[in-house]
Amino acid sequence: MCKTQIKNLIISRTDRDGLTETGIPGVRLFRATEAIPCIPVVYDPCAVAIVSGAKEAVFDGQRYVYDDSEYLCCPMSMPVKAGTPAASPEAPLYGVMIALDPPIMTGLAMEMENASGVLPMTKEALRAQGIKLARWDDGFADALLRLLQLVGSRTDIAVLGKARLLEVYYAILKGDAGLFARQAFGTGNAIARSIAHVSSNLDATISIDDMASRAGMSRAVFHRKFKQVTTMAPIQFVKSMRLNNAAMKIAGGMTVSEAAMDVGYVSPSQFSREFKRLYGQSPRQWGEAQQAL
Repeated sequence: MCKTQIKNLIISRTDRDGLTETGIPGVRLFRATEAIPCIPVVYDPCAVAIVSGAKEAVFDGQRYVYDDSEYLCCPMSMPVKAGTPAASPEAPLYGVMIALDPPIMTGLAMEMENASGVLPMTKEALRAQGIKLARWDDGFADALLRLLQLVGSRTDIAVLGKARLLEVYYAILKGDAGLFARQAFGTGNAIARSIAHVSSNLDATISIDDMASRAGMSRAVFHRKFKQVTTMAPIQFVKSMRLNNAAMKIAGGMTVSEAAMDVGYVSPSQFSREFKRLYGQSPRQWGEAQQAL
């Protein structure tokens, strides 16, 4: 019942393809009525819930396809490819994207641990890397419905928005992705803090030694733990973040040279080589192909 109500609310508030702001900070609705192949994007910490159709994300070669039976939880900034390969006018995609505020999520994770103790890690939680698909449960559906019922009333959003968003965060931390998310937002996760630093400083020189130092680990320990969490070596991760960000900027109309400089590349030829190696096209060819879509 909740899911049907959520779907009707989203449909009633979206009249075009793409993202639609709700007035609630960090909460956006989206619609797609045509197939879009997976293209490079960067997911900042977020949860993505689908109520009609299916969406796809690819992270480090692993393909995640999800619909209204599961939502995607991405607790750290991640370079992924995302698309809506099955969307059409006859089978539109509808959903909601919710930004996860790291300080608030960390505070909630700490409160939960203080109240109930640190929960033992399951094998499934330990295997989860980068992103995770989580089953919808009654707590998540009910909290999401209550949040979206505020859309359309500035007063309701101003008075109740933060509290209702907190309920959604709590439902995620309690739900199927809870242990995975609490690993990322818990006070001990230096890898998440390291990734947040990388995400906000892509134009600066970034070394493994600097990342390890910020995490308070030796280079060897940091490299091992980083790969456990993200499946990627740190330098590979930084490169993917830079190239995905550059691809998004080029698709948005920025010139190839400006995009390369914006994400920290000094050598245009090195940027072009690495871009083509990852995406199979030169930056210029890739940009022209995106403009033609």
